[in-house]
Amino acid sequence: MSRNLHSTEFKEQALIKVRERGTRSVQYVANDLHMPVGTLRKWLGKSNQVKNQVSQTPVQLPEDLPAQSWGPSQRLQALLETYAMSQAQLNAWCRERGLFEHQLRAWRDGFCSAPASDSRESKLALRELQTKHEGLQRDLRRKEKALAEAAALLVLQKKFQALLGDEA
Repeated sequence: MSRNLHSTEFKEQALIKVRERGTRSVQYVANDLHMPVGTLRKWLGKSNQVKNQVSQTPVQLPEDLPAQSWGPSQRLQALLETYAMSQAQLNAWCRERGLFEHQLRAWRDGFCSAPASDSRESKLALRELQTKHEGLQRDLRRKEKALAEAAALLVLQKKFQALLGDEA
């Protein structure tokens, strides 16, 4: 019995294709990839298990890093831990972790405040992206028309050759 081993890249691309399949079934995607549907479902199940395990792992606050070098998830965890603490508990917690109460307030303000969407730079950037998007859409429509025309010409050429092939 021969065993078909697929590369890691193929598995990742197949999983991406399954997750972005839209209304198509897993069977359809498996047929499209020329592989057994059971294998594809097994890969998908294992991938979902790994994803669930990673998402359920709680964020731990590092004890060997200074608070200034904590990442966003660690800062958020610190905010969650200190949210309901009294002032005395908060001061004790901050002393243990080596940070100040004003740092927690700054992190909270950073998480809670919405970015300024009315700034001039963001409006210019948005307008530039919209212009670029419109240009890409025009290019895409032009190329789709050219592709359709080329396909029609090929079909006509085949029909013409089939008609002449009978006479020759």
